[in-house]
Order: sequence, then structure tokens, then C-alpha cells
Amino acid sequence: MKTLYSKKEGMRARTRKQPKWLPRAIKLIYSAAVVCLMMLGATVYASAASASAQTVPVRWNSTAGVTALSDNAYLIDGVTYVPFRAFAILADNCEVSWNGTTRTASAQTSRGVTITARQGDYYMTYGGRCFYTVAPIRIVDDRLYVPIRPMAKCFAIEVDWNAASRSVSLVRTGKTVRADEGVYDAGSLYWLARIIGAEAKGEPFRGQVAVGNVVLNRVASRDYPNTIYDVIFDRKYGVQFTPAANGTIYEIPPASAIVAAKVCLEGYTLSDSILYFFNPSIATSQWIANNCTYAFRIGGHVFYR
Repeated sequence: MKTLYSKKEGMRARTRKQPKWLPRAIKLIYSAAVVCLMMLGATVYASAASASAQTVPVRWNSTAGVTALSDNAYLIDGVTYVPFRAFAILADNCEVSWNGTTRTASAQTSRGVTITARQGDYYMTYGGRCFYTVAPIRIVDDRLYVPIRPMAKCFAIEVDWNAASRSVSLVRTGKTVRADEGVYDAGSLYWLARIIGAEAKGEPFRGQVAVGNVVLNRVASRDYPNTIYDVIFDRKYGVQFTPAANGTIYEIPPASAIVAAKVCLEGYTLSDSILYFFNPSIATSQWIANNCTYAFRIGGHVFYR
């Protein structure tokens, strides 16, 4: 069989260097493939969520009749979800927009308050306030869905779950919900955000909330000082929080810590009994583990009662 190359040319062909652009092209193709797979996974997940979820009727002042929403509401993992856009329009005829880059929906109320919800987050913003959603904000049927109670809270709407009919009744209270950050005590927000940021920077959002819960649970306990500041700097039995001793408490907290602090000050708690936490991978003492009752673990922190 006649060869296409001479022996010398064949050796040169086999040892020829690859083009400089080839590695970059391979990386781009790989990245594009990963993105496509992630989008496909999200689509499958959203479809699966709607397929496995139960449709929930949402009505005004009633447990019977036609649902008030233009899109379906769903019961997913024990939480009633409503479509952000449809509920905002139903509640206050809001102007709603969608940012596909940040996966965030925004609604402008008749009072000029901006409500935002971002896919994957465990909170919504209402002006300068933050409401915990209990379950993650998610995409279902190509629409952004949020847990109903924090969404209804933005409009001073009470939510009544009827277990017998497995439906939701909405009742307008006629009240006005404050939207400014002034609802939080300035000093409490300042110090709670700083201790959360110093102790739980880089931890999952729910873990940051749990750290804030520990501080507030101590404030409520007769065994500790009765202010956030005094709890943080308490040294009755030695240093209670390392950042208070090494100075990191004074660093500017990340945005997530401020949100977590607001969620805690809104009254949400993962547990009203946790009083201790530590990171076993860096702790120099096992006193908490040896003397307290285990509650749960989130990220690198283990929480105890």
C-alpha cells in the first residue's frame, strides 16, 4: 500500500505541535457543555417539581370556588408555593420585571416599595426588610415560585391553610406593612450582622441565620446578658465569641450576614433552644461537644443546646 508521506514526512507529521488556539477551544466547548447540562438539569428539576407537587387552590376569603391566581399554586415538600408575578398582580396590580442574568424577579407596589426574589435564595426583600422563605425560591414551569407566607406578608395579607380541603384562603387585613430598615433597632442590627459575618463568613445562609439565632437565644435566656452587644462581649466564663477577642468583630460584614441578621430580627429561628456552636475542624476545645446536647449541623458549624 502506498503511503501518503515519506518516512521523514511521517515523523514530522506525528510530532507536529498542536495549534495554540486548540486548548482554549477545547475549554470553551467543555464550558458550554457544562452550562447546557446545568440548564437541562434545572429544567428537568423544575418539571419534576411541578409533576410531583400537588396543585393548591388559592382563594379570597373562602375555601370553595374558583382559584384567584392566574397560574397554579403548588404544595412542594410541605410548603405552598405561588407564582411571584401572578401573586404580585393579584395582590396589588404590581409592575413586575425579570432579570434573566441574576435570576431575580422584582415587583413595584402601588406604594412604591420594591419586592425582590431570586432563584435559590431562602429570603425575599421588601424594601429595606428581609423575610425568610423557609424553603428555597425556585423555578417551576418556567416561572419563579415563592413560598406564599412571606409573599403575602409584603401585602399585609393573612394566609389560612385549610387541611380538610387542602386549599389556601387569603384575607386582606387592611394594614400597611412598613418597608424601611428602621423597623430594626440600629444597634441590634449593627452588632448582630458583625458577629454573624465574623463567625460564619462563607457558611451557608441558613448556617449564618443559625449563628444569629444562638446570639438571640442567649439574649432571651436568664443565664446570659439581655442585649446583643453584651452577649457578644460577655466574659463571665471566659471569651464566648472568638471575634470579640481577636478583633474580627469590627470588620465590615458581608451582605449575606446583614440579610441573615435582618431575618433573625424579623423573628425567624431555626431553633429557639440552641445556645452553642463550634467548628470541630478548627476548635481547640471539645467542651461544647462533651457537655451540651447536639442539635444539628449546617456547613462547618455544629449547633448544640
